[in-house]
Amino acid sequence: MTAAVPDLPDPLEAATQATRSLQGLSTELTARVPQLLEAMRSVGTGLELHSTLDRICETAAELADARYAAIGVVDEEGDGLSDFVTHGVDEDTARRIGRRPDGHAGLLGALIREPQTIRLADLSSDPRAAGFPPGHPPMRTFLGVPIRVQGEIFGNLYLSEKHDGGEFNDYDLHMVRVLATEAGIAIGNARLYEAARQRERWIDGSVAVTTALLSGGDADDALAVVAEQARRLADSAAGIVLLPAGEEGGLEIVAVSSDRPAKSLGVVIPPESPVVERLLAGEAVFVDDASTDPRMLSRLADQYGPSMLLPLHSGGKVLGALATPRARGARPFTEAERTLATQFASQAALALMMADAQRDRERLAVYEDRDRIARDLHDLVIQRLFATGMMLESAQRKSIVPAVRDGVGKAVDELDVTIQEIRTAIFALQQGPAEAPSGLRTRVLREINMAAVPLGFKPAHRFLGPVDATVGELTGKNLVAALREALSNAFRHASATRIEVVVDAGVELPDGSSAVRLSVADDGVGIPQGGRRSGLRNLTRRAESLGGSSWCGPGIGDDGGGTTVFWQAPL
Repeated sequence: MTAAVPDLPDPLEAATQATRSLQGLSTELTARVPQLLEAMRSVGTGLELHSTLDRICETAAELADARYAAIGVVDEEGDGLSDFVTHGVDEDTARRIGRRPDGHAGLLGALIREPQTIRLADLSSDPRAAGFPPGHPPMRTFLGVPIRVQGEIFGNLYLSEKHDGGEFNDYDLHMVRVLATEAGIAIGNARLYEAARQRERWIDGSVAVTTALLSGGDADDALAVVAEQARRLADSAAGIVLLPAGEEGGLEIVAVSSDRPAKSLGVVIPPESPVVERLLAGEAVFVDDASTDPRMLSRLADQYGPSMLLPLHSGGKVLGALATPRARGARPFTEAERTLATQFASQAALALMMADAQRDRERLAVYEDRDRIARDLHDLVIQRLFATGMMLESAQRKSIVPAVRDGVGKAVDELDVTIQEIRTAIFALQQGPAEAPSGLRTRVLREINMAAVPLGFKPAHRFLGPVDATVGELTGKNLVAALREALSNAFRHASATRIEVVVDAGVELPDGSSAVRLSVADDGVGIPQGGRRSGLRNLTRRAESLGGSSWCGPGIGDDGGGTTVFWQAPL
């Protein structure tokens, strides 16, 4: 026997008529109304959505004396199921069944397309039925009731197989209808509560990101916080932050939060990717399955499924992008999750801009202070040293004692060296923020410190002129290589006890052009006659390749003992 019962237009009216239909049936009313009231009280308990669905299934099964109950939650598109909650099917049976129904076919699909109450004596005889997968328990009788939340279809409540082997009767139908009405109210409350909790979590995550970015810590650590929070809030397999890759274009992965090792760090998504083009234009990209979407050119996408790729843009400027991919086969992102994630990305971008502005202000304060110190050194300290040197030179000329004159002369020489070192410090203080960290000065000092280990002492050094500001990258690279060669020669062949390194960026060539000159002077044994010259030839070739030159002169030992190696290249 098959019967289709049309839905009543209003759920509240359905509840009213279901109650009226019990009037006059004193035995049934006495037996089942308390059970119905208890069922309605149980359904309305608690606010967590999934536990509410479990409770509705269990309560409906008890109310209708059914062996099995289920709720199919209709997805946002309205053409399938996003969730399927069951009662009466144990874990072993669920594993044998395998994949849960998606609602695209069979009787469940028909109920989605035409949501109406259906009661069947034998569901296998219904032409809409598509049969059961292997391992599914046998089911014959069936009762399906739509669940409406605020007038819209939320899903369907399914019941099957009464314990006594009979069919679902009118009393079961009316009871379940009343329960479905109450279930709609409970589900609506649970959804509102879940939405509020979800918004609260995203707000807390935005606060955490803003705090991390504005704490003044390392920028890489702050970006890692963005990736970690995005992954946690979106319930995704990874959180990935991408920034513009520079002159070559595209987006570079700079921070990753994932359970797997971050092998993708440093990977550049090419600019010809359609996804990159849209992200850099400030548009969000939502992908149903990254592993099959033709727009995803990177091999990294093969391991992911539903993905959100969001631009980090604020004030009309795109700073980068944020990706939150889920594993293959995972549930797609809901519209609410997409909206919240987009707002989170905008907040993170604003925090990034504020953090950059804050760091710029801090750097400006540091460089203003350094500029003040440089001015004080130049205007006060150097002038006083000059004055002291002139007084000493005057005293030297007036002295008739040779030892005194020699001592004063050495003091004047030391003052000259001190003035040069202060000028070097002034140039260092005046370097810009982009020049100082990896400038030529730093690389030269690194080579000197490395050479101090085999030498047993640290060579003295001086920098003249704006070394970092004027020496180009290619010339600087060759100068460092020449310094390494000269220090190596001094260690292996010179038996020196003292070495002085000078880098002068203020050299003027005979034709009036500027050049940089490196000199490495020692007090060793000098260059022996007939000795090997391969190292010196290497220095010459490097200099000549840049249009410069290299030569040797007397050292800094007594009577010019030792060797001074000169290496020079135009700027």
